[in-house]
Amino acid sequence: MDRVMERDGRRPDSAQATKAVSAKWATVAAFCASLVGIGLARFAYTPLLPAIVGAHWFDASMAAYLGAANLAGYLVGALAGRPLAARATVPVTLRAMMLVATVAFIACAYPVSFAWFFAWRFLAGLAGGALMVLAAPAVLPHVPASRRGLAGGVIFMGVGIGVAASGTLVPLLLQHGLRDTWLGLGAISLALTAIAWQGWPADTAARPDTSAPAHHRRPPRSGALRALYAEYALNAAGWVPHMIFLVDFVARGLHRGLQVGAEYWVLFGIGATVGPLFAGALADRTGFGRALRIAFVLEIAGVAMPALGLGSSWLIVSSVVVGAFVTGTVPLVLGRVHELLEHHPAQQNSAWRTATVGFALFQAVAAYGLSFVFSHDGGDYRLLFAIGVVAMVLALVIDLAAAFGNRNDGAKERLAPTRADLG
Repeated sequence: MDRVMERDGRRPDSAQATKAVSAKWATVAAFCASLVGIGLARFAYTPLLPAIVGAHWFDASMAAYLGAANLAGYLVGALAGRPLAARATVPVTLRAMMLVATVAFIACAYPVSFAWFFAWRFLAGLAGGALMVLAAPAVLPHVPASRRGLAGGVIFMGVGIGVAASGTLVPLLLQHGLRDTWLGLGAISLALTAIAWQGWPADTAARPDTSAPAHHRRPPRSGALRALYAEYALNAAGWVPHMIFLVDFVARGLHRGLQVGAEYWVLFGIGATVGPLFAGALADRTGFGRALRIAFVLEIAGVAMPALGLGSSWLIVSSVVVGAFVTGTVPLVLGRVHELLEHHPAQQNSAWRTATVGFALFQAVAAYGLSFVFSHDGGDYRLLFAIGVVAMVLALVIDLAAAFGNRNDGAKERLAPTRADLG
């Protein structure tokens, strides 16, 4: 029977099953990378900040600069990820970056000096930026196209779980002391690094696609790509009011206290956990471009709710919706990059890095810019959310304009005479 199956060509089923298992394992590895590099290395610092100040490790202003160190490191990591992988391999670089994030947690348990702490927070951000530009692109080409939306959702769900953990797990660890909390985060990161260690696919970086002759390939849609870069960067700016000011807005702006503010942050984290799965499933049904447009509309509504002062129920909706798309938009943009460069796979990793760098830059600029506005306008929280709405609306307008332009270009291409017509 086995020989008959080999002759009939049905034996490859087992090979396909092995490949499917490998794709699942690789997805788990990338999930662990996003949880360690972004979910914990960045977002776990938010609830640790008051504890660091309260334990007199650093004063409030210095502790804020330590948060900025992580954002700066993230930008550098997004820029350096591909060059680092080119010197070694993608799997080696991914393992090294997860180890760097793990060591950074352990090092931060010992506040030797401000420079020491700053350097390790910077390195944690660098590891997160490199993992963001390398992990998902290393895995998704090994996933069947019909499931890439869902796989991307699973990968970036790690970020959302990190946000949720920052509001739940970290306070529990803090009951044992600040140093033990850092060491506990290091132990969790080490365990996740071990799980991911053998899950990375063999290095396939930057190999050109030779499956079709070059003269049959369509040119890359550079206009649509530039629009996508701008949309993603504007989204990063539009999220900042929720990511930085949501808890403070509830606690002080609405006079409801830190405990209630933390509850809204947990809601934000719940949204961030399920958002990538929802966005990925939506993209598998509608395509990444249309799913991204739907996300923009929902984000505009979510960011506008606090600016309009609609009340507690709407603020709950806002926290969950914006949290969902802070993480859910990431797999949508990555999938859209793959759609636009479907016939140019060698350019996909570079395009994703460009998008991530733009995201990191606009997020950092928006964080400092909105902090400046807040400190100079008498603490008007609603103005911050209104600025976020403007950024989101601009992203949607750019997306619609790019879609309209592509439709016109496609119509012109269909109407253009071919050589056969002219002959």
